[in-house]
Amino acid sequence: MSADKKINYLEFPSRDLRKSKSFFTTVFNWQFEDYGPEYCAFSSEEAGINGGFYLSELSSTTKNGSVLAVIYSSDINHTEQKIKQAGGLIIKPVFSFPGGVRFHFADPNGNEYAVWSEQ
Repeated sequence: MSADKKINYLEFPSRDLRKSKSFFTTVFNWQFEDYGPEYCAFSSEEAGINGGFYLSELSSTTKNGSVLAVIYSSDINHTEQKIKQAGGLIIKPVFSFPGGVRFHFADPNGNEYAVWSEQ
C-alpha cells in the first residue's frame, strides 16, 4: 500500500532502454520489468523507490533544471569504480558536504545522478 502524500514513483528518460537496464543492474543490482518497447520499471526493493525509464531523446541533468536523484552507497569508492566500468561518466568528482561526501555521474544515456556516503 502506498503512503499518502509521499513520493512513491520516479521516471527518467532513456535514449536506449537496454543500456539503462544493463547499467543499473550492473552497478546497483536493480531488476526491471518491461512494459512494452518504450518503458521499463524498477522496484523499490532494490532502488529504494519504485520508478521507471521511458524512451526519450532527452536527458535529465541539473544544468537543465532537473531534479537530482541521489543514491546512497556504504562504499562510495567501490560504487564510483563500478559506474566507470559500466560506462558511466563522473561529471563532478567526490567532494565533501555537511554530512558526508558525494559525486555526480551521468549514466550511458546522459542522465545525471549523485552518489553519497557519510565517509
